Amino acid sequence: MKTILFAGAIGLAISTASVALAAEVATPAPAVLAPAAAQPMVLRSGTEVPLRTREELTTKGKLLRVGQRVQLEVATNVEQQGVVVIPAGSPAVAEVTEVRNKGMWGKSGYIAARVLSVRVNDRTIRLSGTFDDKGVTGTGGVVAAVAFVPVAGFFTTGTSAMIPNGAPVKAFLEEDLTYTK
Repeated sequence: MKTILFAGAIGLAISTASVALAAEVATPAPAVLAPAAAQPMVLRSGTEVPLRTREELTTKGKLLRVGQRVQLEVATNVEQQGVVVIPAGSPAVAEVTEVRNKGMWGKSGYIAARVLSVRVNDRTIRLSGTFDDKGVTGTGGVVAAVAFVPVAGFFTTGTSAMIPNGAPVKAFLEEDLTYTK
C-alpha cells in the first residue's frame, strides 16, 4: 500500500507539473507596449490658405516693377483635425507679374501678381494663386472731351491701380503637406 501511495503522489506531482507547464505555454506573455509613433498626417494640395498683403502696391509714382517681391502673411490658422498646420502670421511671398501705369486717353493702371510660397518654421511650402487690381478707366471723360476739344483727350488719364496693405489674397497649397499630430 505504501508503494501505491508513493506512486500516486509521484503521478499527482507529474500531472500537476505538466498542467502548470501547459498553462505557461498556453498563456501568452503580456505584450510590451512601445510608445505610439506619431502618425503622419497629410494636408492635401489645393487646400486654401488665406493670406493678406503686408505692404501697399500701387502704380502711382511708377515705382512698381515686374519681378518685384511682395510680402504677405497668413491671415488665419490653417487647421486640420484640430491641429494648426500653418499658423496665422506665417510669412508668405508673391511676385509682381504685370504692371501697367496709367496713361493718356483714359488708360488706367493695372497690377497683377502671383503667390509663390509660405514659410512655416524652417520649411518653405509652395503656393499658387493670383491677385490683381485695375484702376478706373477715364474713357467717359475722354469721349466727352474729344467731342468738344479733340486735344483734351490726350491729357485725360485713368486712375492708378492700388492694392492696399492688409488686402485679402486667396492662395492654395501647390503640394501635399505632411505633418505629425
